Amino acid sequence: MITDIVLLASVIAAVSAGLVAGVFLTFSDFLMKALMAAQPSGSIQVMQIINRKVYGSVFLVLLLGLAALCALLIVYALVAAPPSAARWLGAGGAIYLIGVFLVTVLCNVPMNKRLDIVQPESLAAALYWSNYAQLWTRWNHVRTLASAGAALCFLIAGLMLIRA
Repeated sequence: MITDIVLLASVIAAVSAGLVAGVFLTFSDFLMKALMAAQPSGSIQVMQIINRKVYGSVFLVLLLGLAALCALLIVYALVAAPPSAARWLGAGGAIYLIGVFLVTVLCNVPMNKRLDIVQPESLAAALYWSNYAQLWTRWNHVRTLASAGAALCFLIAGLMLIRA
């Protein structure tokens, strides 16, 4: 019974991490490139709107909900999981919590908060934008790879749980 619940949780985590990776990939692959090619004032306005709209989004539910699920899966991996699955559950949870959740909280969100208070038409905003866009995108690459890696780990963990 518990193994079935953990298997379901692992599948949910894999799918959720994959969806989160897809959103991050969208930003890294072409959205930020498009914003960097436009005039800074327009790009800043668009990014400010995106950053405000994310707070009421399904994406935020996935991002935060998955962090909580990862913590639970790590605990299960440490306490009761079969060894073959435990490694993958623990790795997936750690990769997500460090490479996605912590990077978001410590890097991307503070940059977004600073961007939110700038006046898009100002010279200071234009100067901040060029640094922001490059650094924010680098951290977003980390989040993209980490969420994709976590998805893969959770998928493998699910396969190990089926075998157990």
